[in-house]
Amino acid sequence: MGLYFNLNKNYNMSLFIKKPMHLLLEEAGESGKGLKRTLSAGALVALGIGAIIGAGLFVRTAAAAAQNAGPSVTLGFIIAAIGCALAGLCYAELSSSIPISGSAYTYTYATMGEFMAWIIGWDLVLEYAVGAATVGIAWSEYLNKLLVEVLGMSPIPYEWIHSPFQVSPEGVHGIINIPALVIVSLLSLLLIKGTSESAFVNGLIVITKVSIVILIIILGWGFVNAQNHVPYIPPATKYIDHAGVSHSYGGIMGILGAAGTVFFAFIGFDAVSTAAQETKNPKTAMPIGILGSLAVCTVLYILFAHVLTGIAPVEFFRTKGGEASVVAAITEYMHGYGWLAKLVTVAILAGFSSVILVMLLGQSRVFYSMSKDGLLPKMFSELHSKFKTPYKANLFILIIVGLFAAFIPGDIVGDMTSIGTLFAFMLVCVAVIILRKTNPELPRQFKTPLVPLVPILGFIVCGAMIFGLGWLNWARLLGWLALGFIIYFGYSRKNSVLANTGKTVFPVDPPAPKMPGEE
Repeated sequence: MGLYFNLNKNYNMSLFIKKPMHLLLEEAGESGKGLKRTLSAGALVALGIGAIIGAGLFVRTAAAAAQNAGPSVTLGFIIAAIGCALAGLCYAELSSSIPISGSAYTYTYATMGEFMAWIIGWDLVLEYAVGAATVGIAWSEYLNKLLVEVLGMSPIPYEWIHSPFQVSPEGVHGIINIPALVIVSLLSLLLIKGTSESAFVNGLIVITKVSIVILIIILGWGFVNAQNHVPYIPPATKYIDHAGVSHSYGGIMGILGAAGTVFFAFIGFDAVSTAAQETKNPKTAMPIGILGSLAVCTVLYILFAHVLTGIAPVEFFRTKGGEASVVAAITEYMHGYGWLAKLVTVAILAGFSSVILVMLLGQSRVFYSMSKDGLLPKMFSELHSKFKTPYKANLFILIIVGLFAAFIPGDIVGDMTSIGTLFAFMLVCVAVIILRKTNPELPRQFKTPLVPLVPILGFIVCGAMIFGLGWLNWARLLGWLALGFIIYFGYSRKNSVLANTGKTVFPVDPPAPKMPGEE
């Protein structure tokens, strides 16, 4: 018979009270009461690819080649992929061991306690909600490109596609970004309708944009000029861009700079773990979804970068530059393939759509988990009677993200989304080490290899990328966390379910319940 303990008042109010593992596993084992399990391993891989391949592939590749590494941008992609893979291995173990919605928030609650869980949950808002709004703003810009360059229509007037804080060179003031608000609203309503329906739409988008990427690789390969890859690793110099900003170009520092630049193109694979409670067989499907999507995207990224830097010289990306670098390169160097340049615009627009969809999904599931724990109002964990989705969380996020997308310029938050992501990666790496020590008996369908080496390396690599983002972004992060502390001490700590269960008796070492899909 196992040992038991009562949660007395002092223990309850501890900032570092941990959520007992058996409660997490019982939540995962509930059927018919919570989120509907509809996602397969294949759907998770598509979900991950949907989140990862956005405009980052088309925009960041050319920028990193021009400013940092030239043709060796492919090596930058490899380094960034290694950093993501180290964190991805840790995500895979935790998501297969604790298949609960909430991602890094849930893992932190079980290993480092409530206060750290709140910090990471609040931090994830930067990655998902703020990220979704930022991508929504970019989506509206590419909608105009689609209307003008592909469909030959008139563009949407400036005032209806920009925030009130923006003014055109002609002196026209923005009023509201209607397209950004519309796309956020439509995708939020789709998520309320159901996760399987959302996954189906995401799957169609993924097929579209991956097909276009593969077309560029195959067709562009015949236009690669070997001279554009000589030297493959340029000698170390300094490059001053049109804005007067100095970049380390060539050599080791150039490759590392490229890795930092293209890292943003990998953001999103971790969002797969937020759907753990809606997965049919999470213990096997989650590792496949996380690592599978990361592997597919890494291969596509490296091949795409090799072809793109072979089609056009580095100087072309510096002079033509901007977000249309890929389109311009195809138009100028791949004669007869103007239709492919137009398809790139479609791919970017589709890519933005799936990124927004997965970010909104991730944010609502984090809110769902925090609400069930009492750290956010109860309404965020209320499920729709028919669709079995956290519809009130989706509607609240629609309002917040929609307002941001409609009325705030996209460059305000800068790299805050990246800091939120990297910070989450670091805590997930730590969580694996702690859980191995505190719960060695926990069934693990997938095990991170070489623990603690792999998690430590993941922590170091992600920490180095954060360090490179500069003091201004650190200040923004600290300001955001300060706001989170006010909410935690003003509301969450008083309403925490775990901290207010003084009469509840938790077994120290209860037998783990069988998971869905186990015999």
